[in-house]
Amino acid sequence: MKKAALTTCLLILLAAAAAADFAFAGKWGAQGSGDGQFLAPSGIAVAPNGNVYVADEFNHRIQYFTSAGSFLGKWGSRGKGDGQFLYPCDVAVAPGGRLYVVDFDNHRVQYFTATGSYLGQFGEYGVLPRYFNNPHSVVVGADRNVYVVDTNNNRVQYFTRNGSFLGTWGSKGTADSQFDQPFGIASTPQGDVYVTDRLNNRVQYFTAQGLFRGKWGTKGFGWGQFEYPTAIAAGSDYRLYVTDYSWHHVQYFTPTGSYLDKFGGRGTGDGLFNFPDGVAVSPAGTTVYVADTGNNRIQYFTRVEPKIAPASLGRVKAIFK
Repeated sequence: MKKAALTTCLLILLAAAAAADFAFAGKWGAQGSGDGQFLAPSGIAVAPNGNVYVADEFNHRIQYFTSAGSFLGKWGSRGKGDGQFLYPCDVAVAPGGRLYVVDFDNHRVQYFTATGSYLGQFGEYGVLPRYFNNPHSVVVGADRNVYVVDTNNNRVQYFTRNGSFLGTWGSKGTADSQFDQPFGIASTPQGDVYVTDRLNNRVQYFTAQGLFRGKWGTKGFGWGQFEYPTAIAAGSDYRLYVTDYSWHHVQYFTPTGSYLDKFGGRGTGDGLFNFPDGVAVSPAGTTVYVADTGNNRIQYFTRVEPKIAPASLGRVKAIFK
């Protein structure tokens, strides 16, 4: 009995240590159309080399930067042609560096080299499998397949790296595996797929083939509740980060939805947000980037592990002597 109780307490201590705080580390961007400026930045992704890609939605382009925000390049313009966009709203990076961009109002996904050279595309407007109705998010899974949130069709579709259709799941509703405006998507290292179910104010998660595994969240302003969750990102440490759009926070959770902590709040100062709509995690899992959409900027935060006093373990053991 004592051993079991001691184990439980040790696990609690470890969980508390895992729930690290995040400190504001930097920012870049301002409203505009120049290099390094934004008009409603939304999706954001971090490449294996640390470069940060941003879907500059209302400028109809992709911009990319160093990990600290130095401008590196851009591509795209408003239109329907190859390499053009109508409100690109999300971007994902494959392990080899290929970029996938959700072209919202063109109802397609385009893909590029790491520097923006056009490679191909898939999708067009429709309701049948392989077609999209205003898709909103994309992620490359642990299996290297491409998962797309087909928002107005209330489903997830997935494809090979070159856009060959593999499968789909979801329909409109409130039951498990149903959605009401799914928005963001993430994939964990072990292959599970997480989806923010925006108007149902929850997160659902699935196997890579779409089998329902679990859910969490309700509408509200308490910790672990949401008011229109939008983007979601998975860290290499398995934490899940969710932008709570109308609450102007980022909340983070364990893989099964246990609330760990949050950071942010509404405002224009450092560390505050105005309708955040994108989140990404560095390859090491120590830096979180947030598309601060209403403030037309990117902010980033570093993880600060809380210190545990050396006597803490001894005090726990003493309880069970």
